[in-house]
Amino acid sequence: MNAAPPPAQVTPRDAPGVVQPVHLSAEVEEALYEVRKKIYPRAVHGWFAGWRWTLVWFTQLLFYGSAWLTWNGRQAVLFDLAARKFYIFGLVLWPQDFIFLAALLIISAYALFLFTAVAGRLFCGYACPQTVYTEIFMWIERRIEGDRVARMRLDAQRGFKRWWRKSAKHAAWIAVALWTGFTFVGYFTPVRTLPGEVMAFSLGPWETFWMLFYGLATYGNAGWMREQVCKYMCPYARFQSAMFDKDSMIITYDGARGEPRGSRSRKAEPAALNLGACVDCGICVQVCPTGIDIRNGLQYECIGCAACVDGCDQVMDKMGYARGLIRYATENALQHSWTSAQMWQRVLRPRTLIYSAILLAIVSAFIAALWLRVPLKVDVIRDRGALARVLDEGVVENVYTLRVMNTEEQFHRYRISVAGIDGIELASERIAEVPGVSTQTVPVRVQVPAGRAQQGANRITFSIQAINHAHIGVSEKATFLVPR
Repeated sequence: MNAAPPPAQVTPRDAPGVVQPVHLSAEVEEALYEVRKKIYPRAVHGWFAGWRWTLVWFTQLLFYGSAWLTWNGRQAVLFDLAARKFYIFGLVLWPQDFIFLAALLIISAYALFLFTAVAGRLFCGYACPQTVYTEIFMWIERRIEGDRVARMRLDAQRGFKRWWRKSAKHAAWIAVALWTGFTFVGYFTPVRTLPGEVMAFSLGPWETFWMLFYGLATYGNAGWMREQVCKYMCPYARFQSAMFDKDSMIITYDGARGEPRGSRSRKAEPAALNLGACVDCGICVQVCPTGIDIRNGLQYECIGCAACVDGCDQVMDKMGYARGLIRYATENALQHSWTSAQMWQRVLRPRTLIYSAILLAIVSAFIAALWLRVPLKVDVIRDRGALARVLDEGVVENVYTLRVMNTEEQFHRYRISVAGIDGIELASERIAEVPGVSTQTVPVRVQVPAGRAQQGANRITFSIQAINHAHIGVSEKATFLVPR
């Protein structure tokens, strides 16, 4: 039998009020960053998964396919940076039309605000490029390595089987990534000429850089970083709380119905076991692409993909319980036990009405501006070598250069006229012929009889009107100088 240790003796050094020196025998290290734990998302099927894959197909057919469409003998969608022309089917935009790009960005921002206020991170969960390409890469991964359990076992193995499966997966990822980079460059360089340039190793430096950069970004973000992009790189996760309110529909776990959670047989009655509807199977965590437990409440890592909803509904079906333990709902709906109809009535609240009104106004103005856009632009440039000169009989002449820009793809003939001073007239060619999608420089001599204009600067107006096209015409102001 071991003897009990003797009672501690209080020495003067141990007396109350005496501060003793502290000696650290070992250094304590604390990690500043959490080590990433690899997530093995489980495949899930259901209504929301079907919608997510519908968006994957739609966005990728649009992205990969639009580059190969033709329109009027050219590529339908082409951003020709060298020529500073941007072709979008029948529409040709120039740098002067930058306002339309600004309007598109504003429309996208307000649409994001509206959708987030109504139903949370819909864009993140269904149409964000990070989500779309992660879905594609995970599908490839499952086809080669298997579903969740098979991938976990494969990562724990060593040997040739693991090596060739990993190699095949990464080879497929790289192929998709490079094709994505190729397609991206194909919107800026005619895509039908790119394959020949790639095969002949004659790509330009910028084309090579962007093809490899975009491909590497796709491979790294969708293949390796995945949820890290959503959690740490995407700013949307940080300010989404400012865009939500208690009537925003988000992915929620009904704790009142699900708790207390616990496993049980299918035939067991939850009430008899004092359990809620949650069987604590963990499916909602296993299918989550960011690896969170939605039962702990809304977290900034949640991208609103609703994979946990589909997974939980499948379990509820097997147990014979009602669906909706995890569902789209609002904080007020859960707190007050509202029905779906009551919850949807709160969608039309002041916040969403204001967003909708602003969005509708901007979209209407954008469409009207495109519809009323005149495919003709004119710049008036004075001849700086001879501002004004006096000819015979006191006639005053000014020389200008008109830069006539035909923004349509059709050839046009324009009639040039001038007004603003009594007796003013053109002393040069009055007709300008401009091919489609090009700019023509037209020298113009303007004369005013003696005594018809005051000395100094006089305001005049040039009018350029397309012949046989009454709706195509512009007027540009200029200054006519009379020597003092």
